Amino acid sequence: MSIVPPVQRQPLVIPGTGRDGLRYSLPLRLLHWTRAALVIGMIAAGWLMTSLADAVPWKYGTLYPTHKSFGLLVLGLVVVQIAIRLSTGLPPCASALDAWEARLSKLVHGAMYMLLVAVPLMGYAMSSSYSQSDGVTFFGFPVPELLAKDDTRFAIFQSLHRILAYTLLAMVGLHVAGVVKHRYFDRRPGSDVLARML
Repeated sequence: MSIVPPVQRQPLVIPGTGRDGLRYSLPLRLLHWTRAALVIGMIAAGWLMTSLADAVPWKYGTLYPTHKSFGLLVLGLVVVQIAIRLSTGLPPCASALDAWEARLSKLVHGAMYMLLVAVPLMGYAMSSSYSQSDGVTFFGFPVPELLAKDDTRFAIFQSLHRILAYTLLAMVGLHVAGVVKHRYFDRRPGSDVLARML
């Protein structure tokens, strides 16, 4: 009686993800780190903008237009990132993660992507609807304003922009905490999710 050895499942290999198929593709890795740097800079700029006195000349002359431009850039990068994810697929979830960790990871990632779209859109809606706004530009190029001027709606968009931005910051904090936990505190082989994005 012969014993058939168990079939070992091979990791799913996605084009462009490396030899083992466990890393994200190069375009997604580049977009991830570029977007991460931009989002951190945007949040820091937002804090600076709101803390400066209105009399500071470069608050409205430089900071606000630059903030709007980079906000639109982040929105564009996220749209490209989502398109690549949908068209090429993703590497499988790290097998060493517990079921609750995998579910939480998917939840946080999904929330971040939704917020990365919603926050810039609320920022655009603010500038487009504010009666005293000098318009929306993308690094000097004017962007069409699609909303009617309405300061009541502006106040709503402003509150949503602020609340969603802080929610995004919380999601980023959870994301980073998870990466640190898996890289430095978990002892299970294959739990280092950061290696998949390097």
